Amino acid sequence: MALTAAACGGGGGGDELDEIQTPTEESEDKPDKPDEPIDDPMDEPMDEPDSAEGAVTDIAGSEAATVRIVAEGAFRPPGEASAFDFSGSGSGFIIDPSGLVVTNNHVVTGAATLQVYFSGDNDDPINARILGVSECSDLAVIDLEGDGYPYFQWYEGEYTPGFEVFAVGYPLGDSDFTVTNGVIGKPDTDIETTWASADRVIEHDSQIRPGNSGGPLLSADGQVVGVNYAGIEELSLNVAIRVDEVLQFLDELIAGNDVMSIGVNGQAVILADGLTGVWVANVASGSPADRLGIQAGDVITRMEGLTLAADGTMAAYCDILRTQGDDAVLSVEVVRFDTQQVFEGRLNTEETLVEAFSFVEELGDEVEPSSDTGGPGAGGYSGFVRVTDDDGIIEVEIPVEWVDIDSASPWIVRQDMVGPGLAAAADLQGFFLSFEEPGVFLGASPGLAMSNDELLDYVKDEQFSFAACTYDGRQSYSDPLYTGSYDYFFNCLDEDIIFISVAAMPDDGSFIVHVQIQVVTEADLEALDRILQTFIVNPPS
Repeated sequence: MALTAAACGGGGGGDELDEIQTPTEESEDKPDKPDEPIDDPMDEPMDEPDSAEGAVTDIAGSEAATVRIVAEGAFRPPGEASAFDFSGSGSGFIIDPSGLVVTNNHVVTGAATLQVYFSGDNDDPINARILGVSECSDLAVIDLEGDGYPYFQWYEGEYTPGFEVFAVGYPLGDSDFTVTNGVIGKPDTDIETTWASADRVIEHDSQIRPGNSGGPLLSADGQVVGVNYAGIEELSLNVAIRVDEVLQFLDELIAGNDVMSIGVNGQAVILADGLTGVWVANVASGSPADRLGIQAGDVITRMEGLTLAADGTMAAYCDILRTQGDDAVLSVEVVRFDTQQVFEGRLNTEETLVEAFSFVEELGDEVEPSSDTGGPGAGGYSGFVRVTDDDGIIEVEIPVEWVDIDSASPWIVRQDMVGPGLAAAADLQGFFLSFEEPGVFLGASPGLAMSNDELLDYVKDEQFSFAACTYDGRQSYSDPLYTGSYDYFFNCLDEDIIFISVAAMPDDGSFIVHVQIQVVTEADLEALDRILQTFIVNPPS
């Protein structure tokens, strides 16, 4: 059973509610909107509220500080042919009299408009704007017009299994406030989902349903224990983000800074053709993803060379953002679902996406089709696996059929050991001694005193005898991490066999990389594309 987002909002896997029809009732607890615009909350630090005035102190008082958030925008759910206007509903809760509201990222990111309602109200929404979001922790802070609001305080004590909790909010888009109660089962765990990867969460059995997303999980005295965001109704399993995870990022979000976010409302997917990645349902205008040119309907398949969502969760995506920082230069590969084009680019630069070079597209007509060889099968190789050299410096994905792997031997140039090497094939001896066995060699060196062209000349003129092949010249090569050239040899042994030799460097020129691959069938061209898309060099510190 899948863990689903407890929201009716665009993205994040929430249920879709095209129309929400509920009774209309004015709430006496809703404060008046001001005649003049309020000051920007980012201009001044948030005042510490007077805990004796306006704070919620019990479950009965929680209704006045819990809001229903209606987000409207154009969202594109996974697999849909086009985006469509969508209205979804989630919950949120006020944490300061000035109108600061905590909710979930998947409730608000990418929305064109946000309208906030208090209990029983359908006619007089309060406008709100997004201050900051965290995709991976599934958190957001929005700011309401007006001030003088009742508010929640954070629970500061310990809680153990059996601790009584109450989930409050507006499930299923209903305008009437709802309370359920239960107990905490696990007070501190981690559960990966398709739309977030919060490090510290609470498992409890206080029932939440779509629309509860972003609402508070409360103690008996009305203090916030966590932020509800997911549930499995059949198992009575419900999940809330712990207070300490929220507080870790809260000041940054209030200050208008996004945390572990590139600006997408995304969901991990494994599509029918085996493609995995982060499906982009919507993109926040002006975000790093928007500036790069990522669109709704794109699938972000790789980041920093690593395959995303292979396990059906956002774990790999969020681990990269935690490690590198969301403001770092991050290479991405994007598949455009509409056209099946593959694009590459680097987030947080002045670049925009460019169509990736593909040896399958360039050379597919010059080798034998996979189905005619009796090799890896009619559809090509059965899959790919990530391997590294023994020092963990070179990483790459290779066909699972290439089981003969040398991860220990160094890269040797003119009898000198210049750096780590990695070789793989179904039969390495056949790969090294003939042109008839497909395989790959990769080397990396921080100290080799050669340019890209000098290295390629050495391989062409000294390392191998290419008398059995036709040399077709040197071409430029680039990917999101490395830039260089490649030599192309074809018609080896008077057969449709190709040898590719690539030399490239990162922008700072701190090391040189070399990739050699032998192509016997079209499946090997697909393997070559995968190798060049996934190889990474991690220089020793």
